[in-house]
Amino acid sequence: MPAQKTFTDNLSGMINYHAGYNLPEYPFIVPLTEDYVRSLDISLVKETVGKNLWEQLYNYPEYGVSLFYSTLGNDEVFGRELALTYFVRLYFLSRKRFRLYNRTGIGLSYITRKFDLNNNYLNVAVGSHLNAHFNFRIGGNYVLTKKISLNLGVSFNHLSSANTSEPNLGLNYMTGYGGVTYRLGEQTEKQTLAVPPHTKENSFLLFASVGGKRSRSLASQYFLTSSLSLEFNRALTRKFRFGLGGDLFFDNSVRVGMEKKEEEYKPSDRFQTGIHASVALVYGKLSLSIQQGIYLLLLEKVGEYPLYNRGTIQYQVNPHLALRLAMKSHFNVLDFPEVGVGYTFKR
Repeated sequence: MPAQKTFTDNLSGMINYHAGYNLPEYPFIVPLTEDYVRSLDISLVKETVGKNLWEQLYNYPEYGVSLFYSTLGNDEVFGRELALTYFVRLYFLSRKRFRLYNRTGIGLSYITRKFDLNNNYLNVAVGSHLNAHFNFRIGGNYVLTKKISLNLGVSFNHLSSANTSEPNLGLNYMTGYGGVTYRLGEQTEKQTLAVPPHTKENSFLLFASVGGKRSRSLASQYFLTSSLSLEFNRALTRKFRFGLGGDLFFDNSVRVGMEKKEEEYKPSDRFQTGIHASVALVYGKLSLSIQQGIYLLLLEKVGEYPLYNRGTIQYQVNPHLALRLAMKSHFNVLDFPEVGVGYTFKR
């Protein structure tokens, strides 16, 4: 096979058609859903060839961009969605012609119909035209010829404003999809590198983050949020990290929430503390983690949630400096997004 020389080498175009249903996470979704969800996505996909050790460890993943157009089950209430996402596709079973994969993507979407107190009061799911779009797929790919292969799988999609506008219940929908992939350029040979032994390392990370949210009362005011976290991480393998940590949260919207509940408010109620456990998937300087936490000492007073969750995307700029994008939630209820900077030290 020829060495990679042009941009189109290892590049493919993909088109998939989807059909499915809104998922009734909230009871109001069921009577408002009048039709199937139908979607079309067009993607450009780039294969990796093992330029570094991480590509080899992850079985030569693919990455790409996707333009996504979808109905949402009710054109008058929910409208339609146009989304642009960046995705990564990882293969967990690979044979000569057939491969199974997971594809995960995130991006921005535009929704044609949003909540309006006068003209669209039934749409309590989406409060903004601009939203975040998350996509998770499990699928299979069957090679027909050197240029053409078939795609088949199931896809889960979530869209919401990440609590940057109200209402923010969001929409979830599940579809089955099928389509065709066409190779645009040459397929080059994959490289194989020697894998050195892994040294299990311990590290500590101090992170300060800031974010914002709207209250759950359709208020127009935007409230400041922030957090301070200290974490201990153990690199079990090159790809997986386990961690324990403590968190201090500040939420300036608590006063509004307590007043709506007609409960006594104290300035200290704006602070919450907790501990969490985490698992992280590492790819070079990038890591994705999920944290499960429990409030201790200073509790969450508005929703009275005992547990909290946080998903993070972290980039290690150098051995000590790290940047993070995170979303804090209470199970399926998004709380607030945040960006942060951290200091890492190892022992």
